[in-house]
Amino acid sequence: MYKLIVMLHLLGASIWVGGHLILSLGILPSALRARDPAPILAFEQRFEKIGIPALIVQILSGLWLAHYWVPQHAQWVRFETPQATLIAVKLGLLALTAVLGLHARLALIPRLTAAMLPQLAMHIVAVTLLAVGFVIAGSGIRLGGLAW
Repeated sequence: MYKLIVMLHLLGASIWVGGHLILSLGILPSALRARDPAPILAFEQRFEKIGIPALIVQILSGLWLAHYWVPQHAQWVRFETPQATLIAVKLGLLALTAVLGLHARLALIPRLTAAMLPQLAMHIVAVTLLAVGFVIAGSGIRLGGLAW
């Protein structure tokens, strides 16, 4: 069961991180140059159909994996082991991702104009960096920490 959950988690991460890297590095720069939010909105509309389910798979599988590595939920935020520390980091990254995502979805995207594009761009870059942080922290859990 562990291997299946890890595979699902990695598949979800591939979709989530890959989609945000495409958005940040491939679509956002030209949209900013053109001052046109349309390419971003078009990408978001298509990506949400697979990105949000991928994120849900990551959350569910991530909670299962966190329980596997640190069975006592209270220890997830006690920073007593490298795994517990990285689980706490991933939970923090998830909270920040949720806050930024909800703000973008509820406050920015419904009223998006060319003038608001830089503000949305900051959200996009931040969520992308958080997604990369998820990958780094997640690999550290399996490898015993982030120390080289």
